[in-house]
Amino acid sequence: MSLFGDGLDAAVQKAFTRPAPKSAPAQMRYLVKQLKGTKAVAQMLRVSQRTVERYVKDQTKKPRPELAARLEREVKARWQPQIRAKAKKKAASTGGIVIDTRARMGYTAPIGSTDQDRIRHLTVALPPVYAARLFDAQEAGATDQQLQDIAAEALKEVYFQDGGRRAGSLEEVRFTDIEHLEFDL
Repeated sequence: MSLFGDGLDAAVQKAFTRPAPKSAPAQMRYLVKQLKGTKAVAQMLRVSQRTVERYVKDQTKKPRPELAARLEREVKARWQPQIRAKAKKKAASTGGIVIDTRARMGYTAPIGSTDQDRIRHLTVALPPVYAARLFDAQEAGATDQQLQDIAAEALKEVYFQDGGRRAGSLEEVRFTDIEHLEFDL
């Protein structure tokens, strides 16, 4: 499970205009319609085609917990693609993204500064340029560590250096031991 990837997905899902299907049969029908057949859905969910048909006909209603989780994840990944794209575009062009995190942060700086790592709780609005970088990296299949590095660079510029008004000699920000992470558009 990807902390940063899931956080970005959750932020985009807040922009949905309608709720995704909740019941297993409704989710299964939605996937069958999206993938144009029960065979493709069965392969994707790693179940038999007959199982998918039972859900579609409302003969089975309560999936096993692991199937329920896969089903919900796949439905949310495909739900309202135009709304999802529009929310990402707005965040990357004008709106930016807000990061709310509680993590251990420190930095590398010249001798004599207090660069000791410590737990900080920050809620910072990041400029659209960093929202675009985060979403582009996520779409390109970036690892959680790569997304974390982009977020650390953004926090360095916005929080520690205040857009160039202070801490100009700051070299790198360490962003580790994440206890809480949430994004908002």
